[in-house]
Amino acid sequence: MAPISTLREQRESIEQQILSPVATQSAHTQGRPRPETECDIRTAFCRDIDRIIYSKAFRRLKHKTQVFLHPEGDHYRTRLTHTLEVSRIARTIARGLRLNEDLTEAIALGHDLGHTPFGHAGERALDELYFDGFRHYDQSLRVVDRLEKAGRGLNLCHETRIGIHHHTKGADDDPLEARIVRLSDRVAYINHDADDAIRAGLLTEGMIPSEIRTVLGEGLSERINAIVTDIITQSTDKPDILMSHSITEAVTAFRAFMFETVYKDPIAKGEEVKVRDVLGGIFDHYRANPIKLPEDYRNLIDEDGLECVVKDYVSGMTDKFAMDTYADLFIPASWQIR
Repeated sequence: MAPISTLREQRESIEQQILSPVATQSAHTQGRPRPETECDIRTAFCRDIDRIIYSKAFRRLKHKTQVFLHPEGDHYRTRLTHTLEVSRIARTIARGLRLNEDLTEAIALGHDLGHTPFGHAGERALDELYFDGFRHYDQSLRVVDRLEKAGRGLNLCHETRIGIHHHTKGADDDPLEARIVRLSDRVAYINHDADDAIRAGLLTEGMIPSEIRTVLGEGLSERINAIVTDIITQSTDKPDILMSHSITEAVTAFRAFMFETVYKDPIAKGEEVKVRDVLGGIFDHYRANPIKLPEDYRNLIDEDGLECVVKDYVSGMTDKFAMDTYADLFIPASWQIR
């Protein structure tokens, strides 16, 4: 056995000793699209975490809608705070199951990098506008593979990339760390969206059906703790990430309840009908005037096609930038008469 000479190798050795046999080992990554010299300090998955956090797409998440469009108040979730909550839930589960926390965190932090402005309303709008349809999980992979670093991408590890791409649908050969993130995403959003809906006055705790509260508990913290504890208990020493039958039924019922009372609520979602017009106007403008796209995007047109690049630019906008862009393009400026 070769002597351990770097901090990275020390960490890889520790992983071999403490992680579960079914965990993904940093030392055994399937590699990156472009081979690189290993870091002496950080494992491969730690480097992925850093690259995602320092990306422009990650920073833009703080100004992208989670559920409520342009809410008035400092405490509503954004796409960034959602991502951080997913990361914490996922890391807790990974630690409880002795899986790779760094890989889990990398996937969680990158899973929504391709999300549109205006939440799922924006996603539905771009799905209509773009000839090949739009799915935010496909776009998240495109962000890390292609759009960041002026077309070079972040060159992430295979396992991180697959986890990001499959965080909604999943696949049979996904690492367990990716399956944790997929489940943690759902656990996070139904719970924090309920918390935001209560804050907005759309819900009260008592409106959540009693059969859900009986199983999962009362309030955000109690519900998340119940679900996370159940996942760890049911998945220990198993080749999959599982929930008990009762918790699965309660989570499924909770999600259905949220769709009926919050996600489709006409008051909360009333402004979404305007999203199609805003994004459609911007999309059509840049498709007709590609010279007005930023240079980094124009440089991709020959290889990737104009419509794809316009889709990339529009989907990467924050809510405010999209509204400001629409105003600049289509709303007459005020004239001051002297």
